[in-house]
Amino acid sequence: MEYLDTYDENKNFLGKQPRKYVHENALWHNTVHCWLYDKEGNVYFQIRKDEQTFYTTASGHVSAGETVKEAFGREIKEEIGIDIEYEKAELVNIVKFQLDRENKDGSMFRDRAFANVYVYLFDGDITKFHYDKEEVVGIVKVNAEETLHMFEQEQGAIQAVIIQEENRQITETKKEVELQDFLVNQGETALTKYGDVLKKVIELSKEKSMQS
Repeated sequence: MEYLDTYDENKNFLGKQPRKYVHENALWHNTVHCWLYDKEGNVYFQIRKDEQTFYTTASGHVSAGETVKEAFGREIKEEIGIDIEYEKAELVNIVKFQLDRENKDGSMFRDRAFANVYVYLFDGDITKFHYDKEEVVGIVKVNAEETLHMFEQEQGAIQAVIIQEENRQITETKKEVELQDFLVNQGETALTKYGDVLKKVIELSKEKSMQS
């Protein structure tokens, strides 16, 4: 059984509870949104299996007793299949996220999360990617500046590289992607959901390229 550390709305620690109990009772807890980027200013979105849309590179709950950066490294390993020096991940922001929805069985799912958003410079080999096939069907590499511009204009299309795995072999395919390909919840926009990450990637990639 997975346990999560729980908090009040002001981030005061309350104790640990089973994950199911946390969502049934709308308890605040930590999640981590993991983003990989490179020195060329590209950022990596995952293709979600269930929605067939683009989301974070990886994401998930922070387990009880686990640090956010430890969760970053674990989620990248579980969903993307690579090991990283997770302590080098850099904070973008912490977002208070709330969502209530009805499950298929009629029960309610109540999410109250402190979403810890971090980015990590990836300079490794994409052929080492091995996806969690239950959640991820591929990775989309897009230019952060082009993506940000599309989100700001709320229209248009950009070129992307689709990185997928078949029979343990990684393939790369160029494809044009549009705004509706990116996962956005009701009440959100792509810019409010992903804009801060893209701006941070643009800033950091320029810094890294100047240093190299």
